[in-house]
Amino acid sequence: MGTLFVDYVRMLRTRKDVDWAKYFGPQDLPYLTARITPDGWYPMSTFERMGLAILEVIAQGELETVKAFGAASVDWLAETHPTLLAKGDPRESIMRFQVLRQSFFDFSALEVLGVSDSDAQLQIAYQMGPVAEEAASFQTMGFFIRLLELSGAKSVESKFTGRSWAGDPATVCELVWE
Repeated sequence: MGTLFVDYVRMLRTRKDVDWAKYFGPQDLPYLTARITPDGWYPMSTFERMGLAILEVIAQGELETVKAFGAASVDWLAETHPTLLAKGDPRESIMRFQVLRQSFFDFSALEVLGVSDSDAQLQIAYQMGPVAEEAASFQTMGFFIRLLELSGAKSVESKFTGRSWAGDPATVCELVWE
């Protein structure tokens, strides 16, 4: 859905010095100039190619930068969807995101496997190639760290206990907080 797509397009548009035709086919290029609506639906294949271009050109291959982008995207999303954050209740904020997530993708890109008052396990499956899947997983990790912090969680720690891009059956992100 356009809510996430618009962020990618904004980042790409800031780099007027880059010949994006080297990264995208003719089916993708119109999105760099068209008006992107948050409630519109856009091709996942274009979203993946945009993510790969952002990883290479803007993040310069640094997954920590991608993770930071994921964290930064929470503020805008929380502003756009004010019911997302449950102040003082990180667990509830994760559950609210789970409901909201259904409006972003028409497939199960992200599932909450378990959540308590101090930890959560997320299964991530954007169904992309290994490089894009890894980057999207780091972006998702950054997103949830920030979501938890904004909800009142302290000392948030995260790790991948499964990595599909490395051959594991599924990507699982574990989050623990106080």
